[in-house]
Amino acid sequence: MKALAIAGNGLRMLLLRDRSSIFFVFLMPMMLILIFGAAFGNSGQERLGLVVQDRGPLAARMAAELKALPDLEVEVMTDADRMRSDVERGRLQAGVVIPDGYDRAVREGSAGTLRFVSREGVSGLRIGFVVRAAAGGEAERLKAARFAAAEQDGSFEESLAKADRTAPSVPAVKAEVVLAGEENVYANAGQFDLGASQQLVLFMFLTAMNGSVALIASRRLGIARRMLATPTPVRTILVGEALGRIGLSLLQGLLIMVGSAVMFGVDWGSPVGTVSLLLAFCLVGGGAAMLTGAVFRTEQQAGAVGLFLSLGLAAVGGSMMPLEFFSPALRSLAFLTPHAWANDGFSVLVLHGGGLADILPNLGVLAAYAAVLFALGTWLLRRSLMSAR
Repeated sequence: MKALAIAGNGLRMLLLRDRSSIFFVFLMPMMLILIFGAAFGNSGQERLGLVVQDRGPLAARMAAELKALPDLEVEVMTDADRMRSDVERGRLQAGVVIPDGYDRAVREGSAGTLRFVSREGVSGLRIGFVVRAAAGGEAERLKAARFAAAEQDGSFEESLAKADRTAPSVPAVKAEVVLAGEENVYANAGQFDLGASQQLVLFMFLTAMNGSVALIASRRLGIARRMLATPTPVRTILVGEALGRIGLSLLQGLLIMVGSAVMFGVDWGSPVGTVSLLLAFCLVGGGAAMLTGAVFRTEQQAGAVGLFLSLGLAAVGGSMMPLEFFSPALRSLAFLTPHAWANDGFSVLVLHGGGLADILPNLGVLAAYAAVLFALGTWLLRRSLMSAR
């Protein structure tokens, strides 16, 4: 019970002594998940804006062809300038304008022109190919209708109706698709899934390292010495301090996990695997905080080193850029850090739909890291407490 009381006192010191802790523990991770998801996340269906300025039947036909495009969410708009602005801001991936005079140009035998706008990148390029293919198919039917009307001395509308009826019976060119390279592991990921797991690992470790500051403050203020003056063994103090560091990291992880699931719909995958990985990394963060709190003498030293280590290990370990983007040499270097094993484990759970059995190597490595860090941290802290006794 004394160990739990020590742990609870440590948590209160960390969370209540500075109100800005609420911002860094909960609000800042949620903001970063939102920013990274909005900027780089896979938002699902791509969105195409459509403005139809011509009210003729041929423009309506072209608009219907675009609305029927697969894997595209088409939003009909009335203002071309607003559509362009939405494309520039990223709300739409591309936009098409069917200009006024489209019907007249087609009926007179000229080429009907569509205006296409998109952002740079693969998404805009892909949508451009799809729109051009749809426009090309419509152009072929219009050419056939004009030719039939000229040869048979019939009306353009009748010839176009015949072309529409005949088109399905014309044999289509078949394309054999061969996939080259590795599978895109992000294809089925939610917009915020990847960013949430990366920020979870970063902030759990960062918050745990901040716990070393309170540990040093406890030593500097003589709280540990006063506890030793009571019938409280050193072992109880060490267990209490360790539980406080682990509890802080666990609280941070649960806040991010639950908050991202509620606010952004993040699917964390297998509950058993996720909780196991969360607890394993909590132990790593708690052990690192114990070691830092035992080594350094002032809060300023521990805070500076903790921040440097947290951001540095996060960058190398894949919390700022997915491990899949690393070169082979850098990827090998990354797996010298516990962050890489945690990020890889969450990738297996969140992106690949894996379970507990699939992350057993990750859990084993993280447990080894935690054991070494706690062994060193408790040994050094015991020496420090005994020398002050």
